[in-house]
Amino acid sequence: MESENTSFLVQVRRNMLVGLFTLIPIWLTLLLINVILRFINDLAAPIIKWMTSGVNSDGNLYSIIKSPLFNTSLSVFVLLLLFYVVGWVASRYVGQKVLTLFEQTVDRIPVAKSIYRTIKRLADAVQSSSNDIERVVLIEFPSRDMKTVGLVTRTFKDTTTGRELAAVYVPTTPNPTSGYLEIVPVEYVTPTNWKMDEAMSFIISGGADVPKTFNYDKAPRQK
Repeated sequence: MESENTSFLVQVRRNMLVGLFTLIPIWLTLLLINVILRFINDLAAPIIKWMTSGVNSDGNLYSIIKSPLFNTSLSVFVLLLLFYVVGWVASRYVGQKVLTLFEQTVDRIPVAKSIYRTIKRLADAVQSSSNDIERVVLIEFPSRDMKTVGLVTRTFKDTTTGRELAAVYVPTTPNPTSGYLEIVPVEYVTPTNWKMDEAMSFIISGGADVPKTFNYDKAPRQK
């Protein structure tokens, strides 16, 4: 009887843990979506207020403007327009000067400098093209007996030897916006067949979400 009670309690505890770990990612996803939707809706709030200022509150037009669907649609439009305008300005000479001035200002603030530079490196890694080697790679880090996922941001050559090198950004788990920047000889970089979203999912999940197969081994390093 005691054994049956123990078995029952173990099963209850196991089911509760399974339920907990099932709901946590769902809850976090819904929480993130809620934060994003609130941010998007806040973008349109001043415009909605301006549009309804001269409209009869009893009319159909007022109801349409105040509806959640119109609010969200307008917010998405404003957000996309903001992306376009910022991208257009940033690609022009004046925009680049303003961005340079902003970065110089941020560089004088220790904490802000670290956050901004790290996020910018990650964004650059996502945007970079894979001309020489794959963007998502494995490198020996922090020791030769283990490997970690890295993002190749660019490749260049050693001035003296002409040896090809890769700048590899190594994101940390579970926050990929923080990490390390390593300079690695290209021959020590192991290309993977991962897409960028697969790499991000692997990092954020702490390795729980991983493709069934991937390229890990390569020719051993010469001693």
